[in-house]
Amino acid sequence: MNRQYSRVTVIKLKPILAFVLLMGVLILLFTPSFWRSVYPIRYDSMIEREAAIMRVNPLLVAAVVRVESHFRDDDVSHAGAIGLMQLMPNTAMWVAAKIRIPGLKMADLARPDINLRIGSWYLAYLIGYYHGHLAEAIAAYNAGPSRVDGWLTNRVWSGSTLTSYDIPVLETRHFVERVMYTYGIFKRFYGTGN
Repeated sequence: MNRQYSRVTVIKLKPILAFVLLMGVLILLFTPSFWRSVYPIRYDSMIEREAAIMRVNPLLVAAVVRVESHFRDDDVSHAGAIGLMQLMPNTAMWVAAKIRIPGLKMADLARPDINLRIGSWYLAYLIGYYHGHLAEAIAAYNAGPSRVDGWLTNRVWSGSTLTSYDIPVLETRHFVERVMYTYGIFKRFYGTGN
């Protein structure tokens, strides 16, 4: 008789335990500490410093870094982009001349401080160039401004995040979507940003 009573009690407790476990998981999913562990920001003080100097949102810079390199400063792409913000050497040299970084060498692009300074300036430049339209600036960061200008001029893409599926280059489309998603996560769980 005791065995049967125990079995019935266990059967009745299973839905209650499942409910409690589910509620615990749901609560965990809505805590900032959980999301900060899933989406950590490394080099945060360096990102904040360089973003402040360049007047760009540090959470946007962090989102670009996460998507580009997952915070690996030694990352080099198959196309030759270097460092945290995956800078192409020609773009980096152009920016370095604009912001007066004398004697820049390719090896310097792997240095987090230099990479973040150049990448943050370039991102701020693109945001200004596209009059604050983040999706356009992010697309240009990946594909280059001349391509994005062509898509906008020829009405291939409206420039909106909502129509990012119209971006004709799959890599750029995914880049825009991932950066904007990550930026949203960072704003929600690290601060509001702009």
